[in-house]
Amino acid sequence: MTTDAHNAITPAAAKTVVANLVERARVAQKLYARYSQQQLDEVATAAGWAIIDPGHNRCLAELAVKDTGLGNVPDKIVKNHRKTLGLLRDLQGAKSTGVLAEYPERGITEIARPVGVVAAMVPSTNPGATPANNIINALKCGNAIILSPSPKGYSTSIKLLEYIHAGLERIGAPLDLVQTLPLPATKEMSTELMRQADLVVVTGSKNNVRAGYSSGTPALGVGVGNVAVIVDDSADCNDAADKIMRSKIFDNATSCSSENSVIIHAKVYAAALAALTKEGGVLLTAAEKATLQQAMFPGGRLSSAITAQPVSKICAIAGLARPELINAKCLMVAETGTGRDYPFSGEKLSPVLTIYRASDFDHAFGIMRGIYDYMGDGHSCGIYSEDKDHIRRLGIEMTVCRVIVKQAHTFATGGSFDNGLPFSLSMGCGTWGGNGFSDNLNYRHFMNITRIVTTIPENKPSEEDLFGAFWKKYGK
Repeated sequence: MTTDAHNAITPAAAKTVVANLVERARVAQKLYARYSQQQLDEVATAAGWAIIDPGHNRCLAELAVKDTGLGNVPDKIVKNHRKTLGLLRDLQGAKSTGVLAEYPERGITEIARPVGVVAAMVPSTNPGATPANNIINALKCGNAIILSPSPKGYSTSIKLLEYIHAGLERIGAPLDLVQTLPLPATKEMSTELMRQADLVVVTGSKNNVRAGYSSGTPALGVGVGNVAVIVDDSADCNDAADKIMRSKIFDNATSCSSENSVIIHAKVYAAALAALTKEGGVLLTAAEKATLQQAMFPGGRLSSAITAQPVSKICAIAGLARPELINAKCLMVAETGTGRDYPFSGEKLSPVLTIYRASDFDHAFGIMRGIYDYMGDGHSCGIYSEDKDHIRRLGIEMTVCRVIVKQAHTFATGGSFDNGLPFSLSMGCGTWGGNGFSDNLNYRHFMNITRIVTTIPENKPSEEDLFGAFWKKYGK
């Protein structure tokens, strides 16, 4: 289908196409809403197996890399498996229909209810794992879901849908519970889907998130990532370097949780830099940095040609010929400033890591503050430190929703088997990141809660109870 054909669809035609999909979804969801918890769990499990099945997983990973040109197959296989396995673990035994809780002392009974039809925007960076995560969460809570894939990732989403439909058919569940926009999946269709659905879930570009929030439908959108990590003077530099590098290069840094900047305390700067070099990072000279900057940020904006590409290709695009660079796992650039005039202080979505040297922790904190003032506010930050006060300060003063302590950020932020965060590919960034939620997107966001309210013995305070201490201190 040509671009002209893509642009040819009229708003009226888009409205009709989407309305037909939504109507089918509503018919299926109305039936599905009567499923028991056991039946809902079976459907969610069937959808999970549709991507975890090794043959399916490999096919989806290969198709994603082939058609999007982003990331690499082995890491996408790991991501598809790990994220789905972790999600299913989180959902095991979780109540998502019927009575959730009863509080006799408050006279309240909470009942889980579906939201209805979910519209899910699918990013090209994760066209397999992200929709699978949203589908499983939606199905767990008795909803139908319609995908709006990115053009590059459309083939992967269609293949995933094929696998999920086979799983649904196997257990006798309605296939229309999970659908996708047909080709040509235009912006008009995506916009119309967001208008007609009951809930919008957006993972992707800032423009897509804004479109979700302005659609007129309740929306769950996520903020921009630009993770900065402090290596404090008490850090184990070898441990930090190992985790940072494994996290940074995973799937060619497609994740919004990938480290973008490392701020190193002066006392351990040499040791930390040596450890990062040992793990496969190579520091660019000032001239090489200037050359890379010109290629990565033409006109001051991150080039899509660089996004999620291996180091060898980045070097070829930039014209960097030093063998050590071409063979590196990660390119490292030294930086001193933050903000628009220092583009390496922003998100890079590539195996390029910015290195800062801080004279002390206050200086490190200031650099981190400058980075988030520029980009990534609300998302998350990290620290390698044994100083509890330093760690706590980030939690109290940094405008982020997660402070990841001594962990590989990409694997920890979206949930890990050794931390308590829910497994997710979408991290809410709170009001700091322009979002309406601040935790990891999880099944609880895909349900409504009805509360039955009965009377309890009256609990009315006197004015003395409420104002007595205040009056005593300040007078009436």
